[in-house]
Amino acid sequence: MNHLLRELAPIPQAAWDKLEEEAKDQFTVHLAGRRLVDWSGPHGWEHSATGLGRKRVLEPEHQNRGDIELHRRKVLELAEVRLPFAVNRSELDDAERGAGDLDLDALDAAALHLARLENHAVFHGWREAGFTGMTAASPHRPVPLGSDPQNYPKSTALAVNTLRDAGVPGPYALAVGPRDHMDILAAAEQGGYPVLDHLRRILGGGKVVRAPGIEVAVVLGLGAGNFLFDVGQDISIGYEGHDRDFVRFYFEENFCIRVVERSAAVALARE
Repeated sequence: MNHLLRELAPIPQAAWDKLEEEAKDQFTVHLAGRRLVDWSGPHGWEHSATGLGRKRVLEPEHQNRGDIELHRRKVLELAEVRLPFAVNRSELDDAERGAGDLDLDALDAAALHLARLENHAVFHGWREAGFTGMTAASPHRPVPLGSDPQNYPKSTALAVNTLRDAGVPGPYALAVGPRDHMDILAAAEQGGYPVLDHLRRILGGGKVVRAPGIEVAVVLGLGAGNFLFDVGQDISIGYEGHDRDFVRFYFEENFCIRVVERSAAVALARE
């Protein structure tokens, strides 16, 4: 038995399978940031920090230690995230009867909430956890972006040019919010050429991704070594407790985001 306490949950294996399947579907749709950065892990729940490759000089407590030099390695601590949700026990029992239409709305809402938090940490940082995201670390001025989705190709091209001038090679990616992503999918330039296809060409064959939780659109280099997403335990479902009507679960993960190459991202800001 581990810290997730799944063995104590009063539900059949078929219910666990349904929960895992639904969670996988939700996170596949909503998690965007981690798909655009270098992944390290999972290293296990006990993994607590990632090394920064730097040291801090310390003064020895006693001056009579001769020529001793004392240093401390710098690390970035992982954030530990837990998000609860509850499912009706009758729904979970019906999973063993073969029901394929379980009411898992609470799980879906929690998955979206967690995805927004994680995406926001990757693109914009998370002050309380000590993470500096792409837009906060970037030295580049944001590229202006109007409200018309047809502006995206020009603004994206300007951002890509900024990255190239900074020595960041392609391919590149464009991360946008759900509403902008929908508008891009539906938009066509004069002559009927799809905006999405034009953006992919500008990005050098890169991706346009839908990222719930993002505040402004971001163009970033997809080359290795720009950004690090370090994971201890990847998103998992744990058991918290139950009563007569509901079983209480939670999503849990621990991770950190590290910007290695500050110049590898440019924000697209609304005017």
